[in-house]
Amino acid sequence: MSAQAGAGPALETDGLTIRYGRTTVVEGLSLAVPRGSVYALLGRNGAGKSSLLRVLLGQRPAAIGRVRLLGEDPWRHRSSLMAKVGVVPEEPDAPPEMTAAQLSAFCGRLHARWDGGAVAERLRRFEVPPDRAFGRLSKGQRGAVSLALALGHTPELLLLDDPTLGLDVVARDAVFQEVIGDLADRGTTVFVTTHDLRAIEGIADHVAILQGGRLVLAGALEALKAEHGLPLEQIFASVAGTRASDAGTAEVRS
Repeated sequence: MSAQAGAGPALETDGLTIRYGRTTVVEGLSLAVPRGSVYALLGRNGAGKSSLLRVLLGQRPAAIGRVRLLGEDPWRHRSSLMAKVGVVPEEPDAPPEMTAAQLSAFCGRLHARWDGGAVAERLRRFEVPPDRAFGRLSKGQRGAVSLALALGHTPELLLLDDPTLGLDVVARDAVFQEVIGDLADRGTTVFVTTHDLRAIEGIADHVAILQGGRLVLAGALEALKAEHGLPLEQIFASVAGTRASDAGTAEVRS
């Protein structure tokens, strides 16, 4: 899962500050996500992760600082970047009357490079009925559809906002092991926010922790574990103010 040689970061922020009116939700954030890595962003509820994703996706501008996805400014080049970026939001959303198969066919008309067969195979693996309306699926199944569609155009960078929320253990393992691990092995960069510290520890090679909108820790996961002499759950607990016994299932969404 090493970064691609000779390439700049897949995702980079430099002194990024995000504000809503007079309220600052992220301040002075500098991150560099190596290409080909699985990079996990952790933080308690309200830490600023979801606000960061909105800026990364070009949905709102930064107040201060610089943002680059695959070397481009997402606020200025959102349309062209979305051809190379896959996104799975925390709350999956699609026309409720459309089936997964219909959604795949529709997305295929929007992307020049679309692998409908791969989408169908992922839906089969996640046990999602392809002919059932999106609005009639469970939350976990809707998330699985969103993930399958996000991967349909073979993105260079995949952004996931707590992708296993609402999934059972089997589906969660399929996301982290079969999908995220496989993508990283093929050189796709994965940037994921997650509450599932135990599962992501076996997948991520880099982590960052936000606390109150500020970066409090970032680096290669194994190096951080060696430096602190602790597993990820206890490192998170020590810097994010969560009890060690609760860290593996802590509410760390925002």
